[in-house]
Amino acid sequence: MHRFAALSAVPVAFACGYLAAHMGVPLAHAQTPPATLAPLIINLAAMTNEDIGPQIPNMGTLRTKGLVATPHGTVAVQSGNVPKHYHTSADEIQYVISGKGIFWLGSEQREVGPGDLIVIPKGVAHAGSIATSGDFKALAIKLPPQAAGDTHLLP
Repeated sequence: MHRFAALSAVPVAFACGYLAAHMGVPLAHAQTPPATLAPLIINLAAMTNEDIGPQIPNMGTLRTKGLVATPHGTVAVQSGNVPKHYHTSADEIQYVISGKGIFWLGSEQREVGPGDLIVIPKGVAHAGSIATSGDFKALAIKLPPQAAGDTHLLP
């Protein structure tokens, strides 16, 4: 008898699922964030310092221009060399577009140049400290968006 009940439960469960799918029962979907992005193509390599904007006070020769902002992250193009600092609220990913030099990451200094991807977890000290060939120009992604006042300078 138990065997019959177990065998008949499979087709009954299948039938219930089929009926629910075809009788207008709403399905659960992940929430879709509102469309805040617009289609856009930007030639980052062609951007000059003037296109990026003025230097940010007390941040070395850093210039930055926001390109994308969502509740989940931001994308900006940056140029210049910044003093050593860290962020507590956001992870940062930088893709070097142009410029070569020494980049401070955690307790190491490393040579970086065009094509390098730099992953900077929140709380890790970093800086483009010594440019050997022009200012760094990088695409900077912050996940989640960096909170206001969350650039902590280090000696």
